Amino acid sequence: MHHSKKLKNDGKLIVGTKDLLTVKWENNQVIMIDQTKLPGRLIYVKYKKYEDVARAIERLVIRGAPAIGVAAAFGMALAAISSKAKTPNALLKDLKIAYQRLRSTRPTAVNLVWALDQVMKEATSKNDVNDIKKSIILYSQNMATDDIITNKKLGKNGAKMIRKDEVILTHCNAGSLATVTYGTALGVLRAANDMGKKIRVIATETRPVMQGSRLTAFELDHYGIDFSLIPDTAVGHLMSSGLINRVIVGADRILKSGHVYNKIGTYQVAALAKRHNIPFYVAAPSSTFDLRSNVGDVVIEERNKNELMKMGNKLLAPKGIKIFNPAFDVTPPELITGIITEKGILKPPYKESIGKAI
Repeated sequence: MHHSKKLKNDGKLIVGTKDLLTVKWENNQVIMIDQTKLPGRLIYVKYKKYEDVARAIERLVIRGAPAIGVAAAFGMALAAISSKAKTPNALLKDLKIAYQRLRSTRPTAVNLVWALDQVMKEATSKNDVNDIKKSIILYSQNMATDDIITNKKLGKNGAKMIRKDEVILTHCNAGSLATVTYGTALGVLRAANDMGKKIRVIATETRPVMQGSRLTAFELDHYGIDFSLIPDTAVGHLMSSGLINRVIVGADRILKSGHVYNKIGTYQVAALAKRHNIPFYVAAPSSTFDLRSNVGDVVIEERNKNELMKMGNKLLAPKGIKIFNPAFDVTPPELITGIITEKGILKPPYKESIGKAI
């Protein structure tokens, strides 16, 4: 799949010609890849209203914790531009409405709230309507640039420990499409590949929304990295056959205790990795860490039952049955070998290493 011709280099972002740019700000609009159309078509959508950005986050047009954080910041910039407020207080009132709407889109990923809080903090530090608007646009653009710089650092940190010819398993999508462009777990794999380490990747399909088969496979193919796709249910078989050297996944939220919230199925992968003595790593920037919450405080998002009932228009299960569709699970720290961040690789005991680094 060679889509690079269609991709425009933003100019403001440090983006290679082959890089998939998930979300950007251009001409007072938010432009993002519609991930619901992948892998069949690479389509860009443009939004001028923050409500459209909120809906895009809910509908998984854009997903992945770092990417939805930046998208939400851009949503706030759209809210600022469209506000008719004449005074700073009136503008802040409009921004608070947008803040609440964008915050309500998805409950588990912490980057979303982090990004919205940062933007509001920036807005309240200015005293003039135009200054507030300008500063939010600039701030959200800087957030996008920072995401790339951070993930490239993270990628290099993780790639250093990878040996030549390793076979690395990943679950869900923690690549370009989950961030502004570089990826977290896949950023590590890209950096290792760029160093000439000739890695091979095993990607799980990641049911029920198939982020592995639709998105990770699309990206690995796009970047020319050797990979194979497997059903979620084959992880134990491959591990027991000695075919996996290492696991690297992303994260949607990491607590100070080292508990990691990530796509449903991550916990099973981690438990099996422990059983087979395979190192299990999590890759995430510091914006994914939540140092306030405890395990009992975090809401695990439950998604629409149609994700399990249907594939497109095809019915996969009998109508009217009970369905439980959690989008995330929590992996306890004792199953995690290390957490790869832009500040280095954190090791147990996580209370200490996270406390020092983040």
